[in-house]
Amino acid sequence: MSSKLVLAIIAMVGVVLASNYLVQFPVDLVVAGFNMADLFTWGAFTYPIAFLVTDITNRRFGPNRARIVVLAGFALAVVLSLWLATPRIAVASGTAFLIAQLLDVSLFNRLRHSKSWWTAPVVSSVTASVLDTALFFTLAFAASLVVLGPNDDFAIEAAPLFALGVEAPRWMSWALGDLTVKVAAVVLLLVPYRLLIGVIREAGSQQPDEAAV
Repeated sequence: MSSKLVLAIIAMVGVVLASNYLVQFPVDLVVAGFNMADLFTWGAFTYPIAFLVTDITNRRFGPNRARIVVLAGFALAVVLSLWLATPRIAVASGTAFLIAQLLDVSLFNRLRHSKSWWTAPVVSSVTASVLDTALFFTLAFAASLVVLGPNDDFAIEAAPLFALGVEAPRWMSWALGDLTVKVAAVVLLLVPYRLLIGVIREAGSQQPDEAAV
């Protein structure tokens, strides 16, 4: 295994661990009259980097090794998350991460030869983000899934649904806020993605070193 692939795995584990820990803390700020604790957790701002790691690995090494990074990141992150987060958060994160990241790898690989350089990372990351958000917040906080572990009382309290004026469990607002941040991050992370792809091309590594599957 190359040192660069090891770095990708370390980066993935770091992102997931940080996100699993930070998702337990709402953003306790008031902005323009809105209580950000009803809309976001700090984990929303770190997790989108996982899709950048996956897409860069896919572009550089191909889909098979990108899957290795996802699986290694999944295994290590879930085990270590049991130390930093609750078991329910760890299970929810691991399930959502594995399914969404593997979807990201597959979609990116199908679209990697699109005419527009941004098509593959945008479509794969946004689609996977929707699935990841839905799975994680439902498994982590939905009252009907208490069998997975105790509920966070603050998460299930009624609150305005993402400032839309209707009441819903607070975790649903967190999910919408999380998805909003992820989509915005997909756009913002196109800049480092483009720069890193340029470095790869200059190094003569534009094509992956294994056959696409």
